[in-house]
Amino acid sequence: MLQIALILLVALTFSVVATPLARKTALRTGVVAIPRVRDLHLAPVPLLGGTAIYGGFVVALLLFGDQRHIREVVAILIGATLISLFGLVDDRWGLRASIKLLGQLLAGVILIIGGTQVFLFEHAWLNWAITLFWVVGITNALNLLDNMDGLSGGVATVAAAFFLLLAAMNEPRQVLVGAMAAALMGGCIGFLRYNLNPATIFMGDTGSLFIGFILAALGIKLRFLGNTPVVTWMVPLTVLALPILDTSLVFVSRLRRRRNPFTTPGKDHLSHRFVALGMSKREAVLTCYLIAGACGVVGIYLTQAHLHEAYGVAGGLVAAGVAAIIWLERVTPE
Repeated sequence: MLQIALILLVALTFSVVATPLARKTALRTGVVAIPRVRDLHLAPVPLLGGTAIYGGFVVALLLFGDQRHIREVVAILIGATLISLFGLVDDRWGLRASIKLLGQLLAGVILIIGGTQVFLFEHAWLNWAITLFWVVGITNALNLLDNMDGLSGGVATVAAAFFLLLAAMNEPRQVLVGAMAAALMGGCIGFLRYNLNPATIFMGDTGSLFIGFILAALGIKLRFLGNTPVVTWMVPLTVLALPILDTSLVFVSRLRRRRNPFTTPGKDHLSHRFVALGMSKREAVLTCYLIAGACGVVGIYLTQAHLHEAYGVAGGLVAAGVAAIIWLERVTPE
């Protein structure tokens, strides 16, 4: 636990110190978010906050990370660095969605080569396909979730905290997952000091893509030897249910309006719907935190649930998600 505490503290301290430097660099180099019709901020806001989260994560793991899983750690760091570089280029100059997708797939392949992949099926190609789908899906879900001050970083902090708790609760304790979750928590908490409403800096795609990639890797690496994989595959999905719900809502909403869900931005996210229902922006973000926390608690329950209990709970969550999407589409049209 001392190792985990040190990793979290180092990542947090680095992020707190580095975020103002990233802000100055963004202003100096012109890497700023210019307000558009769909945006909520009224003045240009510096990007590059994600570089502080990335730096805190890497430095903390290099100083206090476990060296017994070097192959997997190296693969994850290479994939995370690659995906962050794609995000950085997008923040500065802009990239086509197809190019960003190619970078995400390449980062996912690096994960697989390093040994971080799903092992659910007998056929290797099925496991590879599910791994790539999961990595790309969660990476983009966190990227899409970055639509309101403090939202993506806060939800990532909640998810990382539950991944850390799950790694500590299940025997044998999973040091690699715990260390990475603690590093991500620290980096995000330090960044949130400057990103809560009203934000003075955004994480940009550099940060949101990095966070999504790391959370996807953590979900794959978690192991639950005390229960059957037929049940425990649902745990990471449940912990990350909030960004999955937000992405599903956006896709349904845009497809209904005959818009391309990948390239057509809009104020149709879960947080925007909460504001439309009368919440302030801060209240909408805090509500998302609470939902993410509740989903994390359900994820912990699933690790100990019997087969019929687990699928009953999962069915209830899916039904609740579908009902929420239908209701929000009816009462809060974009």
